[in-house]
Amino acid sequence: MSTDQGSLRLLAEDAEDLAVISAALQDAVGLVGDMAFDAKTQRLTLGLNRFRWENGVRAKERVRTGLQFGSVLSVQTKNLRRDAKAAVVELLAVQFEPGEAPGGVVHLVFAGGGDLRAQVECIDVIAADLSAPWPTPRRPGHKA
Repeated sequence: MSTDQGSLRLLAEDAEDLAVISAALQDAVGLVGDMAFDAKTQRLTLGLNRFRWENGVRAKERVRTGLQFGSVLSVQTKNLRRDAKAAVVELLAVQFEPGEAPGGVVHLVFAGGGDLRAQVECIDVIAADLSAPWPTPRRPGHKA
């Protein structure tokens, strides 16, 4: 893990915490091949290149970030081509739909209509920067 003082390290144990992680990861991009679900350990892991929104409107940097969900019972995807490991996805939001407490469904919403739904026993999420930041030529934008 990077020792850079600006490195992100977040833990989510409830829906409010998860909303903070969602905001930090908005517009992160990654490859479908960098998503893995291990049913044996009940872990869903994603590798993403996160835009560093916390640096203000003028900064244009990305950083490699790991996102891991624990206590995952199952994973379903929609409009994500699992056979296309090099396909690029852009994360728009991470949401939680409560079920039987403390469990529910964590919903990862991707641009272009793709989504991933993880049935969880509880919210157990870690997001951490794994590299030094690097400059990027563009700031993510959204159509109004």
